[in-house]
This record gives sequence, C-alpha cells and structure tokens, in this order.
Amino acid sequence: MGIRSREERSAGHPGRVDVRLHDDLAGFAALAGPLYDADPVRHTIAHTAFDAVRHGAATPALLLTVYRRGEVTGAALRVVGRPLLVSALPPAVATAADAAAAADPDLDAATGPVTEVEAFAAAHAARTGSAVHVAMRQRLFRLLTLCPPRGVAGSARPAETGDVDLLTRWYGAFAAEAVRELAAVPENPRLEVADAVRRGGVLLWEADGSPVAFAVARPPVAGMSRIGPVYTPRGHRGRGYGSAVTAATAAWARQAGARDVVLFTNLANPVSNAIYPRIGFHPVLDALEVAFR
Repeated sequence: MGIRSREERSAGHPGRVDVRLHDDLAGFAALAGPLYDADPVRHTIAHTAFDAVRHGAATPALLLTVYRRGEVTGAALRVVGRPLLVSALPPAVATAADAAAAADPDLDAATGPVTEVEAFAAAHAARTGSAVHVAMRQRLFRLLTLCPPRGVAGSARPAETGDVDLLTRWYGAFAAEAVRELAAVPENPRLEVADAVRRGGVLLWEADGSPVAFAVARPPVAGMSRIGPVYTPRGHRGRGYGSAVTAATAAWARQAGARDVVLFTNLANPVSNAIYPRIGFHPVLDALEVAFR
C-alpha cells in the first residue's frame, strides 16, 4: 500500500489530493463501496468487477482511493486483462494518473463516463507520453417500463449446459463484430459462458425449435443487473429476435430482484440505439473506452 499527495486545483476544489493504493480488496471495498453504492447505475461495471473478484472470477490489478481533506472523494479499480474503471474518479485526477501509471505498468485502457475518461486520459498521457486512442463510444441505458415487442415468432428459455458450445461460438462472433479493439474480450470465452450459464441469466430465443438469438443478464448486485452481450446471428436478423430476447432477459433480471436493469450500446450501431428505447430503455449517460499506446 502507498500514498501519493499532490496539490491539485480544479474549479471550486482547490487543495491537496491524496491517493492511496490498496492490496486488500476488503479494505478497498470498505472505503470505495459507499461511492459505488450511491449510484449503482453509473458504476455498473465497477460493481460487476467487484463481484467477479469476490467470486474468484477475476484478479485485481489496481485498487486506489482518492482523498481530499481526509475524506474519500474518488476510487478506481482494474482487474487483470480489463480497462481501468474510472467512473468514480473526481475531476482533478493528475495524482491518480501518476499513482496508476507507477503501480500498474500493464494499464493500457480506461473506461467510464465521457467526462471522467477524458480527464483521466489527458492526465495519463501527460504522465506517460502515451497516445490516446478511442476504442469505443457507448451509451448507457436504464429500463423504466418494460414493453416486450409483439408479434415476434418463438419464445425464450434459459440456457443449459448443452448450449455452451453454441453460445461460445456466438460469443466469439459477437466479440469479433462489437468489441474488436477492446481490452474487454475474455481470454477464455468458453469458461466465461459456462460460468454465466451456471449462475443463471443466460436466455436463448428459439423459433421453430432452433436457437436464433441470446442475451445475458448478470445476477443483481446492489440492486442492479446489467444485460450484455445480446447477439443475433446474421442469418436471423431483422425479425425482432434481439429485442425479444433482451426483453425476456430484462424480465428475468427484475424477477431476480434487480431494481435497476441497464445495458450499454455501441454508438456506432444505429440499430441497437433504436430498438432498446422501444422496449422501455432510456438513456442515462454516454461512456467512452480509450486505449493507451
């Protein structure tokens, strides 16, 4: 564990900023947890990263908290193989960027709301000399009133162990289309798919007895469940299957106890940004993922 201090000045917030590095998840969670719990929707990825680490599905690479006048005002975390999550970092982040660069030489990407990512990326680039490359622009949506599409052939069913091979192929196809340049592509998608099927929340849409689409909802954490990925193979698109399986998955999440059901869209994909509002999802914020090179 280490502490770095620096005099930071941002609009209305002058004074010293301290950054503490943590090697203990429980200690970090005790300090950063209230920040994330205050807005589970905004911090959706941080919550699911916490949950993955707690269950042994991910390994923490960097845990840091930010202090001003002795009070916790920010936090960031990264798990191995994934971008740094900066949704809870305050605007003055130069000290956090210094600490992150020094403590985590493998840090090569950051993700979160646009303002926080842009501020961190600028500070990180100034600290390291890295070029900043925009990997993806996204929009976070939250479900209000669910409106399942009508007239879509078929029905949803929970995925089973026997579906893992098919889902792994589809997950690979989804990743190739949707997240080509992102650090978030898992090294072992079959293991990730099998884990998801085992914990529940993976739904297949079937038409004429054959699977035609799938969606995944994570079990609720802090009253929040995030849907993704959602995928329909090319040969089955344009028939409403993606909307239908997303609506069914959202209903599953609510039945599982989620107060907030959220999902991200790629702003470069006009189809997903059009269909999700039709079934009850409303925009919350725009997000950004950047890579450092």
